[in-house]
Amino acid sequence: MKLTTEIFSTSNLIVHAAFAISLTLILSLLKIPALFLHGLHTYIHPDDVNPNATTSSGIRAAIRRPGAADSEHPKPRKKSKDNFEFDENKAQIFRLKLTEGHLQSRIYFGDFYTAFNFSVIGFLSLSLHTFLRVDTDSGLVKSGTIIPLLLGLVGVSRLFILIIRVGFQRSASKRSERQLSFVCGVLGFLLGLIIAFGVLPDWILDFSFKSLDGLGKFFLAVSMGSTVGYLYIPALRYARAFWLGTDQIRSNLSIISCGWLSRTLLYASYIVTVFTSLLWISPFADLLINGGANRSQMATNRREVIEIAGRLGMPRSSFDNVRSWCLFGSGMLQFLTLRPNIQLFLNEAVLCWYQRLHASKVPDLEYSRAKVFLHNHYLCLAVVQFFVPAMMILLLFGLSQLDDGFLKGTPGVHNFKLYSAWVKEVAFFMAWWIIFVWSVLSSAILALYRHGTLYVS
Repeated sequence: MKLTTEIFSTSNLIVHAAFAISLTLILSLLKIPALFLHGLHTYIHPDDVNPNATTSSGIRAAIRRPGAADSEHPKPRKKSKDNFEFDENKAQIFRLKLTEGHLQSRIYFGDFYTAFNFSVIGFLSLSLHTFLRVDTDSGLVKSGTIIPLLLGLVGVSRLFILIIRVGFQRSASKRSERQLSFVCGVLGFLLGLIIAFGVLPDWILDFSFKSLDGLGKFFLAVSMGSTVGYLYIPALRYARAFWLGTDQIRSNLSIISCGWLSRTLLYASYIVTVFTSLLWISPFADLLINGGANRSQMATNRREVIEIAGRLGMPRSSFDNVRSWCLFGSGMLQFLTLRPNIQLFLNEAVLCWYQRLHASKVPDLEYSRAKVFLHNHYLCLAVVQFFVPAMMILLLFGLSQLDDGFLKGTPGVHNFKLYSAWVKEVAFFMAWWIIFVWSVLSSAILALYRHGTLYVS
């Protein structure tokens, strides 16, 4: 009888362990990360190394670094005074469907492969934990909470370290972009100090960190600033992909834009992300809560409008559920738009080739060849930059949904309810902070594209 009770009390631990091991084997055998990127189209600029030869022998598809030996450079024909004849061989571009062999040769593919597997296992383990009946009195280990908790925390840490490593890749971004990324990080740190130490009043931001001490608030501000700094370049790539995918430049080129399904996902992801980022802004949130206009009434003279909106809103408990589902939906939509964003990142090189081809009567395609090479070479780097924010949102959301008092029975943790609430609160806030920063940066960059200050080339 005692043995049966012991086995029953540790059933969740056994289920979580078996589930994690099974997922590891399935993801490894099926090679899901490579399959996830399989079928994307990349592009290769032709290298005319022998202009005088025939087309079959004079053209070869090549991905080589710009600045190679002069003998390997394509030699454009000299312009004739009597009759202009453009060599059409140099105007070609080849499309290649990516396979596992191609992906393995790309830089950072191994990092993306392991991060994808570990993150998906952690997120699914956290999702399984929400459907199991958990006896919190049995402790952290016997209840099985230890496995999704560790997988989630380690997964978030690995993703954060990975995006930092990617950010130090100098040749993958412009110097001005890295400088702006640093400036945004500093500004994010200062804003984090203001938010964490409660300088902002409650009627502006619906977050409070009363359970954190001074050191905890400082490290939270550092995490917020680091997040802003390392999300700037990914948000810049996302804005360019959105600009091309929705055909904002009105090029009407089918090879550059995407299909209706991908375009719908792009619009839905952007709209849901912006809407979710506003749900923790108190003036906007009070408009959706029944009876939640008291704080806003003290901060505005438009009392009648806010009172009407408050009466038409939803209860506070329902509003909290809506916020949680919007947070989850935003992360899922960003994950689902990973493939369209990567395809549009590769299509950006095609746009550069097309612009250079029609820029003058005698086009210089050396720059476009370099662009095509870099987009091929740093394909998996861009994958990491699109993948990490979405998966960090999902993992942090999963950590915030753990049971109250899940740290009960942990050695050295006496006030387990306080520490459990602290972990859930910080995880929930950081998930929202990533969405908020992502929406602000991408919206600002899109506004600059619309104004004409920035342009895709």
